[in-house]
Amino acid sequence: MTEYFAEFVGTFLLVSFGDGVVAGAVLNKSKAQNMGWLNIALAWGLSVTFAIYAVGSISGAHINPAVTLGMASAGIFPWDKVAGYILAQFAGGFTAGVLVWIFYINHWKATSDPLAKLSIFCTTPAIRSYKNNLVSEIIGTFFLTFGLFYIGINQFSEGLNPLVVGALISLIGFSFGGTTGFAINPARDLGPRIAHAILPIAGKGPSDWAYSWIPVVGPVIGGILGALTYKAVYEGIYNPALWIFTIITLAIIAYSIFRKNDKNQ
Repeated sequence: MTEYFAEFVGTFLLVSFGDGVVAGAVLNKSKAQNMGWLNIALAWGLSVTFAIYAVGSISGAHINPAVTLGMASAGIFPWDKVAGYILAQFAGGFTAGVLVWIFYINHWKATSDPLAKLSIFCTTPAIRSYKNNLVSEIIGTFFLTFGLFYIGINQFSEGLNPLVVGALISLIGFSFGGTTGFAINPARDLGPRIAHAILPIAGKGPSDWAYSWIPVVGPVIGGILGALTYKAVYEGIYNPALWIFTIITLAIIAYSIFRKNDKNQ
């Protein structure tokens, strides 16, 4: 298995399990209907855990463009592999969306809420405010990549590391997932969103492309910032890009606090 195919498989497993859990929770006549946010956040953490077990020894199991870009920005992953990793990750997310549609094929007609169907494939904000939603995704992904780096410097019993990373994902969901559904992964959101747009899903609504940039741009900014912050705090390496992304993030946060919501949001 090549590194790129491993990233496809890992992201496919991650999104298949994660979106499958959400589908079970929101689709009518599912035995798992109304399982609640606690179970969903926990399941996303477990999805990451088992995706890492599947391909971690082959590709490092980035399974997330924000992680790939963060590692490359920190100088521990070669830039010439970034494009291939990201393409494989998006392809894995898209394919997983198709699988979830097929698996729950009898439940789409039984569910009347188009937004609930969309939320299976991608994230939707609890309160739509692009600037605040963007901040949520930046902060959530910052804690993801910053956490991945400091987890990596600890010694665990063989095979335990993926469980710790999965716990970090669930913790982010518990604490910072309530505003946007914590995409913290462009491939987990955009890949299945494209699947939602092109599949003949019974009773589906629009794919909300106006919001789709939030779970892409936010995680990219947060992922790079988290990685560069780790290098600065733990290793004393101050990449000039750290100051650029810090200024961008602080500007977005300030804008989100002091600017009133636009009427069309």
